[in-house]
Amino acid sequence: MYWKIGIILVNVIFLTIGNKYYGCILMSEFLKQDIKFLPGVGPKRADLLNKELSIFTLEDLLYYFPYKYIDRTKFYRINEIHATLPYIQIKGRILGFKSIGTRNKKRLVAGFTDETGVIELVWFKGVKWIQESLATGKEYIVFGKPSLFNNKINLIHPEIEDVIKYESTINASLQAFYSTTEKLKNSYINSRVIQKLQNNLLQSIKGKIHESFPEYLLEQLKFISLEEALLNIHFPQNMELLRKAQARLKFEELFFIQLNLLKQKNFRKEKFRGNIFSKVGKNFNSFYHNNLPFELTNAQKRVLKEIRKDLGSGKHMNRLLQGDVGSGKTLVALMSILIALDNGYQACLMAPTEILANQHLEAIKNFLKGLDIHIGLLTGSTKQSERNFIHESLLSGELQILIGTHALIEETVKFKNLGLVIIDEQHKFGVAQRAKLWKKNVRPPHVLVMTATPIPRTLAMTLYGDLEVSVIDELPPGRKPIKTVHYYDSKRLRLFGFMRKQIEEGRQIYIVYPLIKESEKMDYKDLEDGYESIVRSFPPPKYAVSIVHGKMKPEEKEVSMQYFISGRTHIMVATTVIEVGVDIPNVTVMVIESAERFGLSQLHQLRGRVGRGADQSYCILMSSYKLTHEAKKRLEIMVTTNDGFEIAEVDLKLRGPGDIEGTQQSGIAFDLKIANLARDGQILQYARDIAEQVLEKDSLLTKPENSILVFQLKKLSKRRFDWSAIS
Repeated sequence: MYWKIGIILVNVIFLTIGNKYYGCILMSEFLKQDIKFLPGVGPKRADLLNKELSIFTLEDLLYYFPYKYIDRTKFYRINEIHATLPYIQIKGRILGFKSIGTRNKKRLVAGFTDETGVIELVWFKGVKWIQESLATGKEYIVFGKPSLFNNKINLIHPEIEDVIKYESTINASLQAFYSTTEKLKNSYINSRVIQKLQNNLLQSIKGKIHESFPEYLLEQLKFISLEEALLNIHFPQNMELLRKAQARLKFEELFFIQLNLLKQKNFRKEKFRGNIFSKVGKNFNSFYHNNLPFELTNAQKRVLKEIRKDLGSGKHMNRLLQGDVGSGKTLVALMSILIALDNGYQACLMAPTEILANQHLEAIKNFLKGLDIHIGLLTGSTKQSERNFIHESLLSGELQILIGTHALIEETVKFKNLGLVIIDEQHKFGVAQRAKLWKKNVRPPHVLVMTATPIPRTLAMTLYGDLEVSVIDELPPGRKPIKTVHYYDSKRLRLFGFMRKQIEEGRQIYIVYPLIKESEKMDYKDLEDGYESIVRSFPPPKYAVSIVHGKMKPEEKEVSMQYFISGRTHIMVATTVIEVGVDIPNVTVMVIESAERFGLSQLHQLRGRVGRGADQSYCILMSSYKLTHEAKKRLEIMVTTNDGFEIAEVDLKLRGPGDIEGTQQSGIAFDLKIANLARDGQILQYARDIAEQVLEKDSLLTKPENSILVFQLKKLSKRRFDWSAIS
């Protein structure tokens, strides 16, 4: 009896939610089928599609979108064709075939006519298949790019299709082109074949594609249906429908990413309570009134207010602090730490390298001179006796601030009462590593993650959409903008003269190389050769040169660094090991060799190693004359602006989001199928606004009308591990 009532209730619920949700589940299950079962694929082709394009299921194929479209509405007559046309389409018959040449130089040529003239079709590969597949006298549609050879117009490897078959497929006025690989082309899987597979798939699911949005959203958004969008993205009926399809699919992709991030943010706020830091006490006030080295910038004051509000709210803080190089993030982090200490909690600061950890230790010790605050350092180089003392001091609560590297996440490191975790250059850590710090206290500590790599707004919304974001967008007073110039190798003598003048004035210099040893494949300046050249040009005893690179032993690296920091050496020859964590106000010149080898973000980070004092600083970008268009653009932007956020926006446009440093470890998989963060910022903002509106009315999506959104989010979550509980 009861089970019958249960079935009736389930049916009522399904009717209440609507058949669309149930249909969504069925269609989703259908689309999970292995691609090999689609007509036209089979095991061999499936294996290639798996390996080359990561297409494993019917859904993978359906969401494998074209990269360009060509108008197929116009049919040319052969007597209208000339070699300057980009692509042409003609209808006619094959007159006959002939083989020309021998062995490797053999080609197949077919005469093709439409009664206004004759054009040659030429194939160098797949000759046997072409001859067996095509028949003389039969009507075909031919599509390709015309070229001129021996004063004759020809089409090399044209697309050719039986007129009857062409008319039976889904007709489109714009032909879609799909990215393929050499391996696929060699196995006769070109763009046209992928289009035919898309046709087979769409024919089988036509009329069965259910909506991914609830009805109230569809009415509000006024997009075309999902089925119409998918049909017109692969087989556009006209340009207007193609635009509508792209808008719908881009919005949908970005909307569900934003909805997922914001929902997790709501979940975390409701589930995780934060320790309340209710007071600003002795430590903070003593530092502020007696030790603060300079007046805080307005940006620093604003960010501190945002952090203080979080810490006192009773909700768990998970905040990203962005600030360009030299903007004063460390000072803001320290003042946040002092609030934790004033409320009886411990704090830790994790940095990606020993150099940076040591730098933070020295900076914080200098800031806190005269204050009774206990600070410790834990890195891979820390001796066991020191480790034992640190472990005991942490457990007793005597050690209030612990600075370190990955060593902080070791199981043996236990705190008495960890209240605040600060992670510097957070993109250098994997999400699993960061998550271990989360578990160092019974109630999760507040988290502040910092980055000196400016993140474009659209990327920040996607990477860190579940975090609160603070930005320090001012430099401390007295800092002069760094002058950046680009020199070709021919100006090296001029460079050396400038370097000598700077050293005579008591300044120091960095020279950074992209490689340690010479590479046969890459014609870039290498460090070992560069070091020898610099020593010859700046000989002892008048000049002294240090060298630092990642393959040196830590103790060797430390000695070399200390020589330079103390001023005993004038020039530091290094690899990008000095990209972060070296703060020496006396260094006024940064020379970057083979600057075309570096990405914009890295160039900007390296430039930020100078300009730390009141003296005018310089960044000199050295390169060869052989520059790609993109490399030239990178160097031009470096010369024209010091604004890290402007540079980050250009970097995003040049390289795309997946290549921007840190995104691979961020916890967000950049598997965008159609949206482009560099170009679709407005769509992203709109998608986030709509997601916020949905969650304002239903913060955890528990209402029946939003069940379809929950279903879509579950599909999304299966493709990535959820690290949303920690930044």
